[in-house]
Amino acid sequence: MKFKNQMLAAAVAVALFGCAEQKPGNPFFSDFTAPFGIAPFEEITIDHYREGMLKGLEEQKKEVEAILNNAEEPTFENTIKALDQSGELLRKVRGTFGPISSSNATDETRALQKELSPIFSAHNDDIYLNPTLFARVKAVYDVRQDLQLTDEEKTVLKNIYERFVDGGALLNDEQKAELRKLNSELSMLELQFGQNLTHETNKTFVTVDNVEELDGLPQANIDAAAKMAEVNGQPGKYMFNMQRPSCNPVLQYCHNRELREKVYNAYYNRGNTGNEYDNKEISRQIVTLRLQKAKLMGYNNCAEMILKDRMAKTPDAVYNLLNQIWEPAVKKAKEELNDIRAEIKKEGKNFEPAGWDYMYYLDKAKKAKFNINESVVSEYLEINNVMQGIFHVANKLYGVTFKEITAEVPAYEALAKAYEVIDKDGKTLAVFYSDNFPRDGKGAGAWCTSFRGQSYDENGNRIIPIVVNCCNMTVASGDKPALQTIDNVRTLFHEFGHALHSFFRDVQYNSASGVERDFVELPSQINEHWAFEPAVLNVYAKHYKTGEIIPMELVKKIQESGQYGNGFATVENLAASLVDMDLHVLTEIPDDFDVMAYEQEKLKARGIPSQILPRYRVTNFSHTMGGGYTAGYYSYKWAEVLDCDAYQAFVETGDIFNQEVAEKFRKYVLTPGGIDDGMTMYNNFRGRDPQIDALLENNGLK
Repeated sequence: MKFKNQMLAAAVAVALFGCAEQKPGNPFFSDFTAPFGIAPFEEITIDHYREGMLKGLEEQKKEVEAILNNAEEPTFENTIKALDQSGELLRKVRGTFGPISSSNATDETRALQKELSPIFSAHNDDIYLNPTLFARVKAVYDVRQDLQLTDEEKTVLKNIYERFVDGGALLNDEQKAELRKLNSELSMLELQFGQNLTHETNKTFVTVDNVEELDGLPQANIDAAAKMAEVNGQPGKYMFNMQRPSCNPVLQYCHNRELREKVYNAYYNRGNTGNEYDNKEISRQIVTLRLQKAKLMGYNNCAEMILKDRMAKTPDAVYNLLNQIWEPAVKKAKEELNDIRAEIKKEGKNFEPAGWDYMYYLDKAKKAKFNINESVVSEYLEINNVMQGIFHVANKLYGVTFKEITAEVPAYEALAKAYEVIDKDGKTLAVFYSDNFPRDGKGAGAWCTSFRGQSYDENGNRIIPIVVNCCNMTVASGDKPALQTIDNVRTLFHEFGHALHSFFRDVQYNSASGVERDFVELPSQINEHWAFEPAVLNVYAKHYKTGEIIPMELVKKIQESGQYGNGFATVENLAASLVDMDLHVLTEIPDDFDVMAYEQEKLKARGIPSQILPRYRVTNFSHTMGGGYTAGYYSYKWAEVLDCDAYQAFVETGDIFNQEVAEKFRKYVLTPGGIDDGMTMYNNFRGRDPQIDALLENNGLK
C-alpha cells in the first residue's frame, strides 16, 4: 500500500502553503553552523518552518517507501533500525518549532499548528496502518528470540512492534478508516484546547482602579500589576492575569476578600465562561472520542488502553494508590481548615472560609504557628542565586559544571540564559537554556523540553542534547530583583531534575529514549529534595541587599513549616488525578455529558472539602486534555512514592551528596532512557521495590 492519504494531505498542504520543494536559504536544509549546532532562531521564518516540515514529511515518506520496497528479507537493520532512524529532517524542524510554539506563540505559529495537525495525523497513520510495513516489522518480531540483539535493540524492536499494534495495525480496513478519523479529530481538538487555555491564562485580567484595594500585597507585586496595566493600555490601574506569579500573590497576601474572590474565580474558571475560548464542549468531545478509540482498539475504556504500557498497568492500581493517600490528606486538610477558622475569629469575623480564603488564612496560620513570613524568606531567594544553588547540587552529586554561553549562541528569547553543561571528564554533555519569566505567547506553568534530543550520528559520535526549562517565575520589580517564593524555588529544582535526565540520557536509538509516563517524574521530583536542605541553602540563599547568608534560625523555620499546607496541596493534586481517571474509565458517555458537573459530582461523593478545588479543573487541565498526561496525572503521586523512597537512599548514608548513591542513580535511572522498564530501573538503583512510607512521612500524612 502506498501513502495515498499522506499524498492527498501533502497535496492539500501545497495548495494551502505553496510548493513544498526545497528553496534556497532555508536554514533547516543544511547543517546549523552556530556553536553546538544550535538553530539560528533569528533567521527562521514561519515559512521556513512550514516548508521544512512539509519537506520532512516527504523525506520520511520516501525513507519508509524504501523499507517497503526492499526486496531482502526483513531484518533488524533494514526494517527496525531503518524505521527508527527515519524522519531526521522532520525531527529537526519539529524539534525547533515545538519549544518555540509553546513559549513564544504567535498568531502565525498557532495557525501553522492548526493547518499541519491533520497532515501530521494522516502521516502517522499512513505509517502505522500500513499492512505491508507491519508485516515486515512482525516478521522480525516473531523471530526475536533467535536474533543476537543487545538489550537496547530488544527494547527498540518491542517498542516499534507495539507502536504498530497500538496504532491500529491489527484492525480491519473499515476499523482503520474509523481510527484515522478519530486520530485526526482528536489531534485538532487537543490543539484547540491548548490554544484556548493559553489565551485564557494570558488574556484573562482582573483590573483594579485604586492601590488601596491592594492592601497587604507586596510592593513588588503591586509594581508588576501597574506595569501590566500600562502595557495593556490601562495606565494608572493595576491588572492581574492568570499566570500564577501574577494571581497567586493576590490570593495569598491581599486583605481585600472581594478581590481575592474575583481572582480565584477567574483562575479556576479558565475555559469555563461561555466565551469563544470555552473548553467545556471541546473537553466532552475529547473524552468521547478517546473512549470510542479505546473501544475500537478492543478495550473497555480509555484508561485501560493507556495504562497497559505504564508502571501502574491498570486503573485499579492507580485508584489503590490514590485512595491510600486521600483519607489522610483530607484529614490533614480539615485540620488546616480549623486553623483557618481560628484565624478568621482572631480578626473578629464570623464566616465560613471559602476557596479564595484558603491561601490567605493558611499563610496567616503558618506565620502564627511557625513565626515565618514567606515574603521575608523571598528576600533570600533571588533567582540567579537560586540557579547557582541548583547548579551546585548537580555538581556535588554528579560532578557536572555549567559555563554560561548566552552571548555566544543564538537566542530564541532575549531573557533566556544559555549554558554549556560539562561532564566530570571535561567533555561537553549538553547545552541548557533557562527561560524563567512569563510573557505573552508563553504557556502557563513550567515544563522541560528540548530543541534536540540526545542521539548518535552514523559514525558513532554522541550528539549532545539542547535542553530547555520554561518557567513562569516572579519578575524583577522596582528596586527589587526577581525574588522567588518557596514554591517557585521548588519548581525550579523540579524542572532542572527533568533537564538532568535529558543531559545524562545515553541511548543509540530514538525508540529507546522514552520512559513510562509514571516514571518520568522521578528525576524531577527527587531533585526537589535538595532545594531546602541547610547545606544547599547556605550556598544560594543570600539576601538580595546585603548578601547575608540566610540565618540558621530562618532555615529551621523553613524546615519546621515545610509540611504545613500539605493537606491542601495533596488534596488538590489528588482531586485532579482522580477526576482525570474518572473521566477515562467511563464506558459510556451521553451526548449531553457535562464535564464540570461530573467533576463536582465525583469529588463531592469522595468528601472533598468545599474550599478545595482540583489543582486543574477539566476546562483548564492541559495535562490530560492536551494529551500528554491522559489518564496519567496520577503519575506525579506515583513518582512521589519513588522519589521519596529514593531520596532515603541518600539520607540513610548520612550524606545527602553520597557519591556512590549518586553514581548509582545516574547509572540506573538517569542514563538508560527506556532501555529497561521503570520498575527494573528502580530496583537496579534501590535494590528493592519502592515503599510508600517515605511519601506519607514527607507530606506529614503518616
